[in-house]
Amino acid sequence: MKTIHTKHAPAAIGPYSQAILVGDTLYASGQAKQAGGFVFLSGQIGIDPTAGKIITSDIAGQTEQVCKNIKAILKKAETPMDNVVKTTCFLRDMKDFAAFNEVYAKHFPGKPARSCFAVKDLPAGALCEIEVIAVK
Repeated sequence: MKTIHTKHAPAAIGPYSQAILVGDTLYASGQAKQAGGFVFLSGQIGIDPTAGKIITSDIAGQTEQVCKNIKAILKKAETPMDNVVKTTCFLRDMKDFAAFNEVYAKHFPGKPARSCFAVKDLPAGALCEIEVIAVK
């Protein structure tokens, strides 16, 4: 198990990691060899890592930033966006569903399995949050 952290995505705002990589090293005959595995990303919100806060107030802008944050973390884990197999999406208002989907579709063209929920509130006043599971 390996913790993934990049300065190109927001630092965790609680006691958790940006992502955890599991099962990417196989030990055979005393030697480590690269193998598959999974990358589990914590839910990402639209915090701009440079500003350290959410700088857009609309769902499209926040979704765009969320996807940039996800890409940065996956890049650090040496895993392409095409390897995302499952997302869980949280929206503060289901009225934003169409606008959210428009941006989401640009970043997840492989159409991973997905769940999407309306929630009462999200950290830092975010309008959306996405968590990801990817195959290494």
